[in-house]
Amino acid sequence: MIQPNLQIALYHNSLAEALEDIEQVGKIVDTIEVGTILCLQEGKKAIRCIRELFPDKQIVADTKCADAGRTVARNVADAGADVMTVICCASLATMEAAQTQVKQIQIELYGDWTFEQAEKWLKLGIEQAIYHQSRDSLLAGESWGEKDLEKVEQLVELGFKVSVTGGLSPEILPLFKDLSIYSFIVGRGITASKEPLLAAERFKTEIARIWG
Repeated sequence: MIQPNLQIALYHNSLAEALEDIEQVGKIVDTIEVGTILCLQEGKKAIRCIRELFPDKQIVADTKCADAGRTVARNVADAGADVMTVICCASLATMEAAQTQVKQIQIELYGDWTFEQAEKWLKLGIEQAIYHQSRDSLLAGESWGEKDLEKVEQLVELGFKVSVTGGLSPEILPLFKDLSIYSFIVGRGITASKEPLLAAERFKTEIARIWG
């Protein structure tokens, strides 16, 4: 079983705040995500700046694109992003158009989606999916459970590289020990810590302990 990546999600309102955190942990994480809010607030500037700081890292633009896939993908690729996220409710045409402009797209699984849809995404050549516990759901008291793990396992069995995100901590990672996870996407679990570097190192240590 391949060792999962650690992806940091920069869920910041300003580039200055994002840079303060990424300068501390950027060297030890595997992937850097320019979060949705940061994309909306700072646009291509945020992607360009982080690309300049970390030329060798994979960068994800978390646009959650729902339409105009070709244009949005071209814009983020021009700024330096390798990967762009597309929301699962987007049309197949939007997904296909986005694929022509960036190296990879990831399907963001929110709300109501089906495995029948997932099979269609695979047929388009889309390899990555992100399974969420959303921030709003977590604030409402939901947590990771057996139903989530079963869905993740089904996605893996279909052939997706599955990343998981939402309320993750090092203590939660053992829940996924029997699954082939592509990436653990962590935002506030690192950036809201008093010591972001120490928090990121704890995630890396636990990932290596379980899957190393």
